[in-house]
Amino acid sequence: MERPTLKQLIDQGATEFESRLPGVLVRLRIGVLGVLNRVIAGALSALYKYAERLNKQVWPDTCDQDELPKHGTRWNIPRIAAAAAKGIVQFTGVNGVTIPAGSVIQRSDEVQYTTDSVGTIAAGVALVPVTAALAGQLSNAVVGTQLTLTSTVSNVNALATVATELSGGADVEEPEHWRERILSRIRKPPQGGNVDDYVAWALQVPGVTRAWVYPKEQGAGSVVVRFVRDDDASPIPDAAEVTAVQQKLDFLRPVTANLMVVAPAAVLQNFAIQLMPDTVVTRAKVTAELADLYRREAVPGGTMLITHQREAISIAEGETDHVLVSPSANQVHAVGQLPMLGAITWL
Repeated sequence: MERPTLKQLIDQGATEFESRLPGVLVRLRIGVLGVLNRVIAGALSALYKYAERLNKQVWPDTCDQDELPKHGTRWNIPRIAAAAAKGIVQFTGVNGVTIPAGSVIQRSDEVQYTTDSVGTIAAGVALVPVTAALAGQLSNAVVGTQLTLTSTVSNVNALATVATELSGGADVEEPEHWRERILSRIRKPPQGGNVDDYVAWALQVPGVTRAWVYPKEQGAGSVVVRFVRDDDASPIPDAAEVTAVQQKLDFLRPVTANLMVVAPAAVLQNFAIQLMPDTVVTRAKVTAELADLYRREAVPGGTMLITHQREAISIAEGETDHVLVSPSANQVHAVGQLPMLGAITWL
């Protein structure tokens, strides 16, 4: 039912007064009954608006963000908390010297990490596991990143190096992603380990944004799960991130399933585009539309349709015409291959 407008409420009120008090001048704005009618109509309009808002809050697809926790609690889909990055850092120094557990090392942007265990220098180096002091996407770091001890450790060089990628860091779940998971739980109720269940379980791991399930890919009873982390510098997960999802799914899966969690193999698709008008702004808009297309439609082992790629370019704001020189046909990918947007050459 559509909410009546203020004018409609005023007219309805005037009609009611006139039906009960024939001859009264209710529609005069300066009359007592006219003023009273408008006051009542205004109050009713506010009440209708409030009722309309309450109705929206009842449904997780229309509710405001501050109402999502209630729906998450009702359906047992809590918001995913932020996660801290973990990995291995290499220290150098005098053989036999130990680096205490809890030692703090800091990146140039003041992001800090703490050693998880005691490290002992042997052959001039010590490989020590570390965890970011604060959770979040920013705590991830690539191999070779320089870190500095915040407190001196005798006979240990202050400068340390990231030996294996510090990964797994993720920000608290975005509200709209949370909303999608709640709606998925309602629309696709748990079935004790079907395809939808595996996807839902994988998306519970901090940082995982998309997941795909392939039953029987490795034979009867096998389940292969692939996933990506779109918000990381590289969406393709590393070994530690794959292990985290494997452990999560092993805890939830049916005991008879032979589960394998693997990273998809990225296949970059380069583009050659003649764009009109060819401006910096239009190029950026086209790039954004193509990136969004790949995030929506790219599937491991799937096909990217050239018609959709042309459409993505066409709908970019500012584009009036274009010629897509490359690719020139649909792109078919083998099992496990995930199509990803590569470089764009502007002709």
